[in-house]
Amino acid sequence: MYQDTLIVPALIDVCHRLAARGLVTATDGNVSARLPGGNILATRSGINKGLVTRNDLVEMTLAGEQVGGSGKPSTEMEMHLYIYRERQDVRAVVHAHPTYATGFATARIALDRCLFPEVVVGMGRIPLAEYATPSTKGVGESLAPYVHDFNGILLTNHGAATYGSDLLQAYFRMEKLEHAAHITFVATMLGGAHPLSDKQLEDLRSVSMKSYGTAISASPVCETSDDHQEVDDAHVRAYILQALRDRGVA
Repeated sequence: MYQDTLIVPALIDVCHRLAARGLVTATDGNVSARLPGGNILATRSGINKGLVTRNDLVEMTLAGEQVGGSGKPSTEMEMHLYIYRERQDVRAVVHAHPTYATGFATARIALDRCLFPEVVVGMGRIPLAEYATPSTKGVGESLAPYVHDFNGILLTNHGAATYGSDLLQAYFRMEKLEHAAHITFVATMLGGAHPLSDKQLEDLRSVSMKSYGTAISASPVCETSDDHQEVDDAHVRAYILQALRDRGVA
């Protein structure tokens, strides 16, 4: 039975981390992991992630049949199952609504520029999937253009999904995605987020394995040009200023 696996305390720990870091609120978000036998263990629907216990976990087959646990599966399980079916290397999936990342997703702006070496090495470009109604198969299908090439994706007007070889990697990628969004927001408000140049990216590529233990693709993994920077930055600033005016602040 799934209660005997070490995955259970790890999954609970990630849920509590998400809540403690403010990456989810109320009963939002969901976490899952692939069990040794191939089934998926996930958080049930309607539970605050800071309160998750082993009694709040359900077991499902890749086909979506519930075979364990007494709660109702998360409404976003279709997205999780889609990722597992498409990526045999993925062992864990995290879906959350981090404030800054979801802000970019709602403004419909991808985090696709080479701004931070750690993000370039650890995640590369963070694309933006087209909008799909939450809790439907369409959310998983919206990931189709990106799921094989990226490990973190913004969901238009919805949040973000990250995944990895284990629960901590999937969780840390969500942390990194939100941190990148926060820094990009701040840099944009300070006048512009300037990406690394092609030369700087090449230098990073040459030391990435030695310094980070990870090789960067020979092809650009993110946007290194400033060509579309003014458009994107103006878009972000205009969006923020309008929001402030709506609240009588600016």
